Parts: sequence; C-alpha cells; structure tokens
Amino acid sequence: MRHFRPAVSVLVLALVLAPALEGCDWFGDKKVRFEGERISVLLHQRVLKADVEAGKAEILLPEPTPNPDWPQSGGYPNNAMHHMLVGENLRPAWKSNAGKGKTDYQRIPSSPIVADGRVYAMDSETRVTAFDAKTGNRIWRTDLTNKGEDEGHVPGGLAYANGRVFATTGFAHVVALEAATGAEVWRQPVPGPMRAPPTVRAGTVYVVTVDNHVFALDAQTGTQTWTHAGITESAAILGGAAPAVDGGVVVVPFSSGEIVALRTDTGRLLWSDSLATARRTDQVSTLAHIRGRPVIDRGRVFALSHGGIMVSIDLRTGRRVWERQIGGLETPWIAGDYLFVITSDSELAALGRNDGRVLWVQSLPRWGNEAKKKDPITWTGPVLASDRLIIAGTHGQALTLSPYTGDILGFEPMPDGVSVPPVIADGSIYFLANDADIVAYR
Repeated sequence: MRHFRPAVSVLVLALVLAPALEGCDWFGDKKVRFEGERISVLLHQRVLKADVEAGKAEILLPEPTPNPDWPQSGGYPNNAMHHMLVGENLRPAWKSNAGKGKTDYQRIPSSPIVADGRVYAMDSETRVTAFDAKTGNRIWRTDLTNKGEDEGHVPGGLAYANGRVFATTGFAHVVALEAATGAEVWRQPVPGPMRAPPTVRAGTVYVVTVDNHVFALDAQTGTQTWTHAGITESAAILGGAAPAVDGGVVVVPFSSGEIVALRTDTGRLLWSDSLATARRTDQVSTLAHIRGRPVIDRGRVFALSHGGIMVSIDLRTGRRVWERQIGGLETPWIAGDYLFVITSDSELAALGRNDGRVLWVQSLPRWGNEAKKKDPITWTGPVLASDRLIIAGTHGQALTLSPYTGDILGFEPMPDGVSVPPVIADGSIYFLANDADIVAYR
C-alpha cells in the first residue's frame, strides 16, 4: 500500500496530518475524522471568511456518476461535470511524455482531453499527441506549426467532437484533425492568436482571440459563420478561458473582465456584464482577466475574475442573482447545490450555489520555501471525484480534500509542477505536468 511522503514545502502540514492519515493511499480515506483539539496548520492568514459557524454547514452532494470521456477543456461544453466516479484506491497506471514542456517563454497550454479510448494533449510547441487511454502508448503526433513560423508562440488547446480534434494556436490558426490518425482536415486562419482552447457544440467551433474577438466556425469546413468583438484590453494574464455553451447560448469570457452571452445561431448579443473592480490597488490584482471558464448550470452562469468578483447570472436575462468579493484564475466547480473554487489568495472555498454563501474555507500552502517566502505555489483545479476534491500545484504535488469540510485527506508527488487541472474519464484521473509528462491513475 502506498503511503504519504511529506515534502519540505508542506512539512508543517504533513507533520500534523500524517498520524491521522497513516495507512491510507494518496487518494485519502473520505471517512477519516480528526479527533481531539483542532490545531491550526494554516501557512498564512485566512482572507475569506465563512458565512456560517464552523461545522454547522451540512453539504449534501449528488452521488458520483461515471463519465466515459472528457472531450473538451471543461469536460462538456457547459463546463459543468458535477460529481464523477473513480475507484477507491487509485494507483499509477502509466506515464507518457507529450512533447516539449514549460520554459521561460513557453507553457503547457491546457489540460488533456479524453475521448473514444484516446488521450490527447498539446505541448508548449503546438504539437498534438494521441495516446491509448488504457496503456499510455503513443498512437500519433502532429506538429501544427506552419513552416516559417517563428518559435515562441503560446498555444491555445484542444477539443473533440464527432471523430475530430480541434486545436487553437498562438499563430492565429484553428486546425481540425482526424482523431484516429492526426491527419489534418482543415485549417482556418483568424485575425489574432489564441491562448484559450476551443469549445465545440452542435457542429460549431467557438474560439476566442487574445484581442477579445470570438469566432464561430463550421466544424465540418472551418468556414466562419459569425463573429463578435469584445472590449480590447492592453494588459492581461497569460492564458485564456474557453467559452461555455448550453441552451442555444454561448457565454464568452474576455481578458477585459467583460462576459457576454450570444445566440449560438447568429451571434446576436443577449446581454453583457463586467467583472472588473477597483477594490484593489496594486497593478497585478487590478487586472480583471477572466481566465477561469464560465460554467452554465440549470439556467445560471457562474464566473469569477482575477479582479475580485464572483457572480451568478441568469442565463436568459443577464440579471445578477448574487455576487461575492472573491477573485481567482481557476474555473469554479459545481456539484449539486454547491460551488468549489480556488481564490487568488490561495484558499479553497465551498459556496452555496443558490445564494453564494461561503460554507467553509481551507487555506493552502503558498510558498515552496515558507521560511524565506520564496518559490510561490500556484494551485489549479479543483475537480470532484468520489467525495474528494483534487487540486494540484506548481511545486509538484497533488492534494485531495474533503468537499464536506475542506479537510486535507492526502497528497501525491507529481513528475513536475502542475499548472493545468487534472481531468477524469472512465474511472481514471490524468495529470499533465509542466515537463509534458502525462500520469494516469486508476
């Protein structure tokens, strides 16, 4: 049986939790209860406060259900995956390399996708690789870079639909590939580079450029059907978010903090909102960039910006149902009547879906070297599987936490730092590390 291996970066946390967790595998025992007096092991002052007294919030999640695929960056086009089913005792199944990893000038663009028994990943040099989901064996690899293109383009990401893989690139091309072979089907130039994955729904591919233009392309031919221009933003955080699509509406986030709802058939504007705020004063935190994907669930849109606003919006009318002063760069995770989100202050929080009430808050390690406040840790996720929230960090560890209390259940070393969320399909969890290694657990 695998045991926890405490790392220096979370040594204080590990020393406190190890006795309670000894004998569990990294995925943790969801029935663990900590006895005795609770001692704070927070590595920094908690910023977000719960709206209810500790231990008084009862969270009732829907039962976990199996999902065979994870075909787009957010799972399904609406970015709402709820509660997924995996095994109780996860073990490494395979590890394979997807190409070139992160450098000072390039990055792993987005999470892998999984469909029809294959795992697809894009590396930092815009090469797409397909792996057998059971064995990790490489099936094909395709370089999407045009001849004569300069190096250093930041890629966008991938989506799958109807036997094709669609890719967005940093050199302003959208490309469709045969999923089985990697052969190029069509290539469509757009006016600007893309740093967000595409979203595909009902025969249309939706892409967003770095200058905040959204394009709807025919999935069969690549022909443009409509376009919409958002507010241009001169400064933004690296990366972008794929649109969310559901109920004939595409919800598009922009680096300006603007979020718009458009009709999928015509591109006509239904409503717009801004998640920008002047609450903070330093230059970085005032960036209103929406880098986490918006989520559409049961007639509501959920989104948050780096600028410090999280909202629930009525999909049809654009009316704000509630808002909270919460900022972040990661996609909120919805399950039943609850939302889970990583904030800009390195906290993981649970909120009520209907009213935005904060139910619990868990502080996360912020520094690889806590004593000297060096090597900052950036967390990505969460995803929810079999009563565990799973997050991963740029220091090279994944954590599991209880969605009911926020208690940390376990941790697992990764091959390298992780900057994109894990994905889940057919009972397996896939992590894509910064060195472009994919690790599958099942």
